[in-house]
Amino acid sequence: MMDTHEQPTAKVPEVTLLFWIIRIAVTTLGETGGDAVSMSMQLGYLTSTLLFALVFLVAVALQIRTSGFHPFLYWVTLMATTTVGTTLADFADRSLGIGYTGGATLLAGLLLTSLMVWYRTLGSVAVSSVNSTHSEAFYWLTLMFSQTLGTALGDWTADTAGLGYAGGTLLFGGLLAMIAAARYWTGISRTTLFWAAFILTRPLGAVVGDFLDKPLDAGGLALSRFSASGALLAFILVCIVLFPQSPARQSSSHA
Repeated sequence: MMDTHEQPTAKVPEVTLLFWIIRIAVTTLGETGGDAVSMSMQLGYLTSTLLFALVFLVAVALQIRTSGFHPFLYWVTLMATTTVGTTLADFADRSLGIGYTGGATLLAGLLLTSLMVWYRTLGSVAVSSVNSTHSEAFYWLTLMFSQTLGTALGDWTADTAGLGYAGGTLLFGGLLAMIAAARYWTGISRTTLFWAAFILTRPLGAVVGDFLDKPLDAGGLALSRFSASGALLAFILVCIVLFPQSPARQSSSHA
């Protein structure tokens, strides 16, 4: 019989270096893939958002219904959040006309609200606690807001703030390096550092993705969005197949 004190296994991967490598590749794919559908295929931001939102909802439903951690399903679901986040942010910023600053501010508020409600409802926002329907629902909703915020923040940094794609890459890469240092040399909550890093990897992926596929006169490399997306997808699949991942380990308490 199962120990009555045993907690269900987390349905998300353990946070390791491999996790962050795949995560950054996925966020970059979200930018190039979202742009490929909305711009290169000329479906527009609204239609692309509705299409990716459908994929996202189906993936989340499968993720919640399944038992245990399944790497392919998890990363497919995360890819869905990045693509819908890209087109949704572009739709809000450009089609609705609220701009990068307005979009980033609105989404930051939604993200913080999601984390606060999650914490007050379940008592923890640690990834190792994502093992129930309620915690998964909060987890994927929070990820959705963070992905959309990351797109708006990346565009704001590159365009409104005038740092360009290279400058944005250096900025977000430097901030992530500081978080990594804090992980080893400070007593800051590991949960706080995780979410800070998770949020910042999305704008990093946004500026890297834009750098790959934007025209040369706009500061990009003018690579094909489809080729870049295909290469990133192949890299992600190789990482998942060759390097097995374990579910996040449970702990007796969560920060």
